[in-house]
Amino acid sequence: IDPRGYILTNFHVVQGAQNISVTLGDRSHYDAKFIGADERNDIALVKIDPKDRKLPALTMGDSDSLQVGQRVLAIGNPFGFQSTLTTGVVGALGRTVQTSQTTVIDGAIQTDAAINQGNSGGPLLNSHGEVIGINSAIYTPSGTTAGIGFAIPISTARQIAQDLITEGRVRRASMGVEAHVLTPPVAEALHLPVSEGLLIERVTSGGPAANAGLRGGDRQAILGLRKILLGGDVVTGIDGRPIAGQMDLNLALNRKRPGDTVKVEYYRGGQKMEAQVTLNDSSR
Repeated sequence: IDPRGYILTNFHVVQGAQNISVTLGDRSHYDAKFIGADERNDIALVKIDPKDRKLPALTMGDSDSLQVGQRVLAIGNPFGFQSTLTTGVVGALGRTVQTSQTTVIDGAIQTDAAINQGNSGGPLLNSHGEVIGINSAIYTPSGTTAGIGFAIPISTARQIAQDLITEGRVRRASMGVEAHVLTPPVAEALHLPVSEGLLIERVTSGGPAANAGLRGGDRQAILGLRKILLGGDVVTGIDGRPIAGQMDLNLALNRKRPGDTVKVEYYRGGQKMEAQVTLNDSSR
């Protein structure tokens, strides 16, 4: 993605690797350095040292302007067959695809271009040769392509890569809360008018939620084998998006940046309330 040797791939491609080797299209080999990753979005950045060589870099496209039916091309090494090109169309946009317990593709591009094992981390291109996604996952009952593949939008990957190059970390927006998933029995015990949401246990002192007036719990209880704090606010929505669990919160904040303001809907006891929360950087 850059003449200096920066390369985007999937986190699951390099996860746990002791050494990373890169082979370019002309069969030249380079040792690569792991720069950083965003496990939640399954994106990793590595770098090779081209020395005096000027590397060609792919042009980044605009994944936000894609349309269903638009022709796309996928490049990868399926089953070890180097530099394989497959074609197809955009089948759907804006999918939410959970690929592991900790990884989700937010706003996934669905395509019927054949994607198999070995395609992960490869580019999805538009008909102008511009990168509009990173091929990451397939839906498969059999282990091979079933005509449904998913790519991470390049708008997501580009921002993550920029953070890693300039700051060495991913700037992730945070509300500054610790929360527990609200269950119907707990909601009934607390006489809440909702049965789903995130029960805030603690707010970070001086953090976004605290500054906006949200409150954590003030009394301890045992739930199963875990101690939790009760009495805190229950978050039920962010910018109109329902919040029923931690993954919902992650997705609601995934496209936000530190400094953005979101509207948080929550309940305090039986009263429905709203607050404007200005997010900060979770790594600070």
